[in-house]
Amino acid sequence: MPDSGQTEGRKVDHIRIVLGEDVAAKGIATGFAAYRLPHAALPELDLAQIDTRTTFLGKTIQAPLLISSMTGGANVAERLNLALAEAAEHLGLPMGVGSQRAAVLDARLASTYQVRRVAPRIPLLANLGAVQLNYGFGIDHCQRAVDMIEADALILHLNPLQEAVQPEGDTNFAGLLGKIEQVCRALEVPVVVKEVGNGIGAHDARRLAECGVQVIDVAGAGGTSWSEVERFRQPTEQGRRVAGAFADWGLATTECIRQVRAALPEVGLIASGGIRSGVDVAKALALGADLAGTARPALVQAVDERGAEAVVEGLTSFMRELRVAMFCAGCGDLKALRSVTLTELRG
Repeated sequence: MPDSGQTEGRKVDHIRIVLGEDVAAKGIATGFAAYRLPHAALPELDLAQIDTRTTFLGKTIQAPLLISSMTGGANVAERLNLALAEAAEHLGLPMGVGSQRAAVLDARLASTYQVRRVAPRIPLLANLGAVQLNYGFGIDHCQRAVDMIEADALILHLNPLQEAVQPEGDTNFAGLLGKIEQVCRALEVPVVVKEVGNGIGAHDARRLAECGVQVIDVAGAGGTSWSEVERFRQPTEQGRRVAGAFADWGLATTECIRQVRAALPEVGLIASGGIRSGVDVAKALALGADLAGTARPALVQAVDERGAEAVVEGLTSFMRELRVAMFCAGCGDLKALRSVTLTELRG
């Protein structure tokens, strides 16, 4: 395992690069622009009565919108996570924290993830890299991550491309499925598996569901590219060239949603990867997702000097856009939204 200082330094790099560089995927889009919601000129609805509430991890949330895992493990991240969590509590939205490996290695960093004091009621998701199960982590470490933040679920994230191009990457993904199954059986909270921006398709989703994973977050391609993030961390020209070759790698978010929902009609399904508006959220749900997740837009707002206030402002726009999209599509609630037929644009 790397020492905690190395891990903390990487976290600081990631925040700096995501906020300051062009790390969007290149040559691949999320796919949302290829779909249109139906327009109801006579919706026979009152906009004020549109109901976006749903349940997640046994708790009522005010909209099907997850503040996706972003950061932690560095002192600078504590303020950001508290701003995100305070906004989530105010808006009644769920939140995931960034990978907790740093705090599992060094308990002094636990405070950078511990946000329950400002978010006592929301669904909160702990997070570890699945590959760490091949690098000394086990069920006890997973339980420690859950207990550290009083989480309602544990995310195990999959990031093979990021690890493959990261200067200090952990690249042994052999035999992980069986270890994920052991974690699913041992923990009392649900296990969520997510990608980090290159997508989960039907084949992998089936295997994960069969071993006990209850929620799949597809985290498709078209938003932030973590191979692009790692390109900016490369110390050599060869490393930058290799990482840059994968800017268009992965499955588009919309394709992931369609594949996974068709393969697994009952699995909990989160659509993330390039969600940039409430209209994207509406399209994601119409395609089959239960929730949509967004990360970078909320992080950009969290670094504003207004902190939680800026995050609330930005996410309120997402929620208002979702309500307007539902209203204009003639959908009074999320059940109706999930039943609409999208128009797929060709060419």
